[in-house]
Amino acid sequence: MARPPLADSRPIPTVRLLDPHTINQIAAGEVVERPSSVVKELVENALDAGATWIEVRIEDYGRKLIEVADDGCGMDPDTARLALERHATSKIERVEDLNNVSTLGFRGEALPSIASVSRMVLSSGRLDGVRHVVTVEGGVVSEAEPAAGPVGTTVTVRDLFYNTPARLKFLKSDQTELAACVETVSKYAVTYPSVRVTLRHGQGVLVQSSGSGDLLDAVAAVWGRDTARALAVVEAFNGGARVRGLVSPPHFTRPTRASQWFMVNGRPVKSRTLQAALDQALRSLTPEKRYPLAILQLDIDPSRLDVNVSPTKSEVRFHSEGAVFDVVRRGVAQALLETGMVPHAEGIASANAAIQAATFAAQAPLFPSAAFGLAPGAASLEPTTPGHAPDSDRAGGPEVGFLTGLRILGQVDDTFIIAENVQGILVIDQHVAHERIIYERLRSTRGGAPIEKQALLHPETLHLDRRAAELLAERLDELRAIGYDLEVFGGDSFLLRAVPALWRGRPPMLTLRDLADELADGLGQGCLTSLRDDVYIMCSCKMAVKAGDPLGVAEMEKLVTDLAGTENPYLCPHGRPITIVLPKSDLYRRFKRC
Repeated sequence: MARPPLADSRPIPTVRLLDPHTINQIAAGEVVERPSSVVKELVENALDAGATWIEVRIEDYGRKLIEVADDGCGMDPDTARLALERHATSKIERVEDLNNVSTLGFRGEALPSIASVSRMVLSSGRLDGVRHVVTVEGGVVSEAEPAAGPVGTTVTVRDLFYNTPARLKFLKSDQTELAACVETVSKYAVTYPSVRVTLRHGQGVLVQSSGSGDLLDAVAAVWGRDTARALAVVEAFNGGARVRGLVSPPHFTRPTRASQWFMVNGRPVKSRTLQAALDQALRSLTPEKRYPLAILQLDIDPSRLDVNVSPTKSEVRFHSEGAVFDVVRRGVAQALLETGMVPHAEGIASANAAIQAATFAAQAPLFPSAAFGLAPGAASLEPTTPGHAPDSDRAGGPEVGFLTGLRILGQVDDTFIIAENVQGILVIDQHVAHERIIYERLRSTRGGAPIEKQALLHPETLHLDRRAAELLAERLDELRAIGYDLEVFGGDSFLLRAVPALWRGRPPMLTLRDLADELADGLGQGCLTSLRDDVYIMCSCKMAVKAGDPLGVAEMEKLVTDLAGTENPYLCPHGRPITIVLPKSDLYRRFKRC
């Protein structure tokens, strides 16, 4: 059957080329979201130009004025005008260069996009005393005019979004916009500690780094001197990627992730891979709902990285996410363990405050210590796990300082072991100490063994979308190994018949649904590891000696010796402190003997 002709009243669309000004405003919608977006793009240009100092000045929270000045290489008149054209850049020449981007900018969109939604003045020069000034308003670029000035560039942006008033309505409160600008500048200040970075708002100075090249100095400029002193240095390399930076100990945490900054090849980014690696490194150290401070810089071959993901260049993709995940996780964990995490008596209050904010699994009923091989006077605190063999102490580990000069002094309330070593007086919570010992041994000796299951009275049905269901179906054997009896139940559904016997965590269906989502996002292996660890943590809590159990001297010595041989003798798997130390120097000071 022939198609009927179009009705005369139906409009026929016409394909046309958009004018450059409209194209730039469309691009501005992707690149220039708020004042901090302008600050970000201009600071990146300054860094790419080799600046040793950058000064950012804003007024009216960035709405009225944003000015970024630097002492970089500068531009001649022709280059200055060309830089305002769309897709004009000095960073790349051909498509192959996208596989090896080593600069912050490369798309050639920032300057023309900003100029299309503001009144811009670009002043730049390559010779001392000679500047060239280009003005842009409403997309119209003026001829370069000569002016006096030093080598470098100053970009002045006035009346942001003056010609797109609807965009102004989407800006958040003044303080929120200002805070975004402060965070943006602060991230570049700590990423490039050898560059002197200043941010002024009106007459006030909000950020000012020294440019000394010392990372701790830069961190002190943005987070304060006391915070900088509390951070542990992170440094690790796995042959393909290097991570360096700083992380706070478990008793120095915040209620949000706002103070966790990630940089890749000098570019501040958001990365679920890096975030997951940090979480995995800290999950057994930091109480739930508390987050450590972290500044982590990942250095990786640009050819193994895709930075051309979004117009804002705030996201990256790694060719080998597993290797990146591993080096970050290992680097953070190693930094905290090597630095030492035993809180002093003065600092335990802050640790306790963090613990109180956490939600822990319900404690199991107390069992007599004899049920776990702890007969009175026994010299061992080994759990009676079939096939368990005690680990030997690892030479060069934390036990070196922990055991030096060790002498057991006694027990308080049948709960706390009091001991002395070369460091000072130790107070050790016997339950969480034994919990740490059992947890690490379960993890090392039962990593491939099935976990006991508890059958549900009524099987529950889990419904997922097609992609998540397919990925979850591929991991059923692994889920069964950690205690979940799950089977395919037709289409995109699964039937859950059993859960780990000692499960005291979130509802199992919610846990499995979250796991499916993480598998779909490529992060499932870490989640599966976390599930197995959760079960081991619950087992170790049930099996450990309890508060109130009397111990003999030999038992206490054995417990402390075994604790010293663990990977982390300072915090239990839940993140609670195991040991408090009162240094001998503090004793002498308190009794006025020094």
